[in-house]
Amino acid sequence: MILLNEIAKIKNKEKNYCYELISSIFASLMNTHFKIEFLDNATETLRAVAHPIRMTIIDLLSKNGELSVTEIHERLDIEQAIASHHLRILKSKNVVKVNRIGKNNYYDLLHPDFQEIVEVLIRVS
Repeated sequence: MILLNEIAKIKNKEKNYCYELISSIFASLMNTHFKIEFLDNATETLRAVAHPIRMTIIDLLSKNGELSVTEIHERLDIEQAIASHHLRILKSKNVVKVNRIGKNNYYDLLHPDFQEIVEVLIRVS
């Protein structure tokens, strides 16, 4: 078991080294003012937003403000577990914030500009 853990650590170090090397080469080949970290973070945030349910949650929170998981799943007519799953993804990418009151979690957009992403997509689609 110890040997497997050591092998896993070595593989992770190799992956990190390869990622850093590829990022460095990519950044030097691209003539851009963006830092690779920004591009990585922006891509991950856009991936989090780019789902029909999550885009709908963003729109719902933008129009209604803070809502509980129950209110979100009822308004979207989806199972509560599905709503919680998508909210967790949005929270992990700092799209929504959570306010716990008693036993309930209330969600709201961390920044109103996330609604702008949805609106831009509506305009260009």
